[in-house]
Amino acid sequence: MPDRNSPLQKAAEKILKAEGTPALFMDKRVIKQKYQEFSRQFGGAKIYYALKANPHPGIVELLKELGCSFEISSQGELELLLQLGVSPQKIISSNPVKDQAFIGSAYSSGIDSFAFDSYTEVEKLARFAPGSKVYARLAVSNEGSEWPLSRKFGVEIEEAVELLGQARKKGLKPYGIAFHVGSQCTKATTWGKAIEKSQAVWESAADKGIGLKLLNIGGGFPIEYTKPVPSISDIAQVIRDSLAKAFPKDIELILAPGRALVGEAGTLVARVIAKAARATEKWLYLDVGVFNGLMESVGGIKYPMTARKGSQTSQWVLAGPSCDSFDVISTEAELPELEVGDRVYIMSAGAYTTAYASQFDGFPIPKIHFIE
Repeated sequence: MPDRNSPLQKAAEKILKAEGTPALFMDKRVIKQKYQEFSRQFGGAKIYYALKANPHPGIVELLKELGCSFEISSQGELELLLQLGVSPQKIISSNPVKDQAFIGSAYSSGIDSFAFDSYTEVEKLARFAPGSKVYARLAVSNEGSEWPLSRKFGVEIEEAVELLGQARKKGLKPYGIAFHVGSQCTKATTWGKAIEKSQAVWESAADKGIGLKLLNIGGGFPIEYTKPVPSISDIAQVIRDSLAKAFPKDIELILAPGRALVGEAGTLVARVIAKAARATEKWLYLDVGVFNGLMESVGGIKYPMTARKGSQTSQWVLAGPSCDSFDVISTEAELPELEVGDRVYIMSAGAYTTAYASQFDGFPIPKIHFIE
């Protein structure tokens, strides 16, 4: 996008002149390409977009047109999809911890597939979504993930099998297994290990007369920030090989990418609002920061950044606009010498930016603009 002569840049320039920064530009062509790549690599699998990554209606409309399904966790996400005309048959809820009112609302809307990982959740599902298809969330290694999810959710093999049995006793349909290798997982082998562990649950459940049909391999597919990552093709090959060894050919496979569908489509444009020299450090302050758009920088995500001003760079501490000292985006940003008013372009910013953002301290959440 920083190429001032590109069609994308020219379109963005008009918007920036009219509305200013911060602004998040989403390239619909990239989202479409990513969805098509997943469809090619995973053949007959069903793709569910993890809505939490970026729930903008424009993204939902585009993916809906492409034939994508959706994964949700809350009443708010459910209402958004239903308002946009998404069929309940194309919605699942893979959050193992759900409010009972949400369960009832989802069920009455026609959604009948839910994840679970506790006896309490079995009780809630049996009461508020009777007869639904349920899949047990298995705890798996999050090795290689920049944003691990391994402590909050999931159970071990033996408990997963017991939970599936309990679900059957309560009138639910024990249908499958789910796992998540963690967000931004950079080791393809982690999926292989998770599939191997899932096989143990599948076979143990079969020994107890519980015939499962579904494997939900979740998301976690990485995008490129500042370091190389395995391609979707590389990860898909590991998954296909592992499935061929461990599961029957007629298994129902679903996956739920979020970041991988929208992350690289987004460029966040910010403006320098201040600069300072503090001891041995040079500081730049932007009109977007941790609280109103770049929360994942706190967890270790390092966004590629550039500015249209010279080729020689030096190291800067990059901070957001709020009065909170926690609002530091990077302590090692490589940027040219910039002045107040200059723009900084933050790439691969389409996921978990505006979705996480708040208006803390009164600073605005970046408005999303779409580029065709």
